[in-house]
Amino acid sequence: MRANYKMQRLFVPDDLGPGFELDAGQQQSHYLAHVMRLSEGAEVLLFNGRDGEWSASIAAKTKKAVRLKVLTLQRPQPPLPDLVYCFAPLKQGRLDYLVQKAVEMGAGILQPVITQHTQVAKPGIDRLRANVVEAAEQCGILAVPKVCEAEKLERLLGGWDKERRLIFCDEDASTNNPLPALQKVSEKKLALLVGPEGGFSDDERRMLRALPFVSAIPLGPRILRADTAAVAALAVMQATIGDW
Repeated sequence: MRANYKMQRLFVPDDLGPGFELDAGQQQSHYLAHVMRLSEGAEVLLFNGRDGEWSASIAAKTKKAVRLKVLTLQRPQPPLPDLVYCFAPLKQGRLDYLVQKAVEMGAGILQPVITQHTQVAKPGIDRLRANVVEAAEQCGILAVPKVCEAEKLERLLGGWDKERRLIFCDEDASTNNPLPALQKVSEKKLALLVGPEGGFSDDERRMLRALPFVSAIPLGPRILRADTAAVAALAVMQATIGDW
């Protein structure tokens, strides 16, 4: 069932069920009361990443707070997509974009990866998670992706699940067409790795190519910015061997 885009959607941490009541957060209360100017009785949609999507009505409101009453289940909770998205953190504005698009494109786990050329060694995990929630609210997504703490590339690969195929974007690939390499992938468990602005180092590229669970793909004849490459790679991967 597709999302109802005519109603305001809010992510809440509370449990959801028929007749439950909860207080909207401070920012959400301000948004509902003073930006949307919703009155008592108006309905919104709530989700928490666990209990599906529920309609709820504004039971009471003051200048600073809005209380919501949960009504009926609108969509059941789907499972989290089984796609791990590994990425080298970028500078803030472009990192926000990258994370939001990864959520929209069906990533289930977001894994920041520190490579030799990574510009941001300690990404703000709370901000990444806030961007994930915002993207889920805007795009009708119910299974909210998990954001992991950043890991160095070598450590990540050392503990990798060998049954999960890791596809990495290789700017030094000998062809421009990613389809032949993707069409050879038979595993159902998938992950994508996108490098930093400066690309992977020669040592990192050799390390990745030597691993049996890794496949390298090109992204066409043009040089793409890292955030553009992330969207392009997710799109071609989902269309060829993903859930499209």
